Amino acid sequence: MILLLTRILNKVALALMVGLLAGCQGGVLDPKGQVGIEEKQLIIVATLLMLLVVIPVIFMTLYFAWKYREGRDEIYEPKWSHSTKIEIIVWAIPIVIVIILGVITWKSTHALDPYKPLEHEKEHINVQVISMNWKWLFVYPDLGIASVNELRFPANVPVAFQISSEGTMNSFFIPQLGSQIYSMAGMVTKLHLIANEPGTFDGISANYSGAGFTGMKFKAIATETEADFEAWVEGVKAQSIEGAINNGVLDQASYEALAEFDLDAHHIEPTPVQYYNSIKSSIFMDNVMKFMKDHGKVELLKGTVFDSKMIHGNSSHGEMSHGDMNHSGMNHEESQHSSHDMHTEAEK
Repeated sequence: MILLLTRILNKVALALMVGLLAGCQGGVLDPKGQVGIEEKQLIIVATLLMLLVVIPVIFMTLYFAWKYREGRDEIYEPKWSHSTKIEIIVWAIPIVIVIILGVITWKSTHALDPYKPLEHEKEHINVQVISMNWKWLFVYPDLGIASVNELRFPANVPVAFQISSEGTMNSFFIPQLGSQIYSMAGMVTKLHLIANEPGTFDGISANYSGAGFTGMKFKAIATETEADFEAWVEGVKAQSIEGAINNGVLDQASYEALAEFDLDAHHIEPTPVQYYNSIKSSIFMDNVMKFMKDHGKVELLKGTVFDSKMIHGNSSHGEMSHGDMNHSGMNHEESQHSSHDMHTEAEK
C-alpha cells in the first residue's frame, strides 16, 4: 500500500514540477544554450533523486500522526527491539542515492567545467570581460572593438570569456546560458558559453558590489546569423550605429575615465551602452597586471621578516635580487613584457 502511494506521489510531484518549469521564463530553468540545458537537467535529476527520500518520509510522518492521533484506539506497542529489514531500508536507500549523486556530481563537474572549451565545429569568439563599479566592459581583442553594458555574439557559435575586475569582486552571470563565474582584481577566470538560438538575454552580477549594484546589468544579444554580428562589428568600427554613444579609442586614459564612479548612492544611474571603435591591444592584461605591482611599498608586510627588504631596504634603490621579493625595480619595458607573457598564458 505504502509503495503504491509513494509511486503515485512521485508521479504527481514530477507532473507538478514539469508544469511549474513550463511557466519559467528568463532564468536558469528556461535555458537557451547547451551549457544551461545540461545544468537544468542536472538540477531536475538531483531534485527527483532527493524526493525519493523526502516524499516517503513526509507521507509516513503524516500517516502515523493521523493513525495514532488522540481519540482513536490505535496503540503503538511493537513486540520487537530490532528489525534487520527496517535497518537495511533506512540505511541502504540513502546510501544508494548518495552514491548516485556522487557519480553524477563527478561526471558533471568535469563535463561542465567552465574552463573547458566547448566541442563545436566553429571556432570560439574571444571576449575579455572587466567588471567595474558599476558597469561591464567587454573587449573583443581579435576584432579591435569594445562595448559597455552590451555583449553581442552570433547564435550557435561558442564564446570564450576571460574575466577580471577593476576592483570589487563580482560574478559574471547570464542565467539562460548558464555557469556564473567570479571576476577578481589581478586575476583572470575563464568561461565558455554558447547560445543555441538568437535572442536577447539578461546578464547580471550575482555578487553584491556596492551602492550601484542594482544597475550593474547588461544585455547579451545573440544575433541570428554571423553576418548580422559582422555587420554590428563594422558599425561599431565606423561609428555608424544610430543613437549609440561612441567613445573612440579605448586606451589607458579612456579606460581610467570609464572606471571612475560616483560614491554618492543617491546620484547613481545605470551606465548607458557605449562603444569603442578601436582598442589598445594589451588593455585587458595591462589592467590585470597593474595589481601585481607594489611600487616599492607593501603595507601588509610591515613588521614581518620581509619588512626591511621590501619597504626600508632595496625599495629605496629600485634594485631587485634573486632572493628578494621586491618588485619596485620593475621598469616599464619589463612590465609590458610581463603583461605580454601573462596574456599569452591566459590564452593557453
